[in-house]
Amino acid sequence: TVRGVVMNPVDHPHGGGEGKTSGGRHPVSPWGKPEARTRKKKSSDQLIIRRRPANKSR
Repeated sequence: TVRGVVMNPVDHPHGGGEGKTSGGRHPVSPWGKPEARTRKKKSSDQLIIRRRPANKSR
């Protein structure tokens, strides 16, 4: 397994470019589907308004 950035454009959407260039687009699989950081937001996150205070006894 090698990174898509080091491949040729025919092998991966992140491939190609002159020298060590970055991918230039969001993380995608070799087949162009979005990869990494595709999780949904947790539904209970919107219920949390303020952090619970830590070390209140001090």
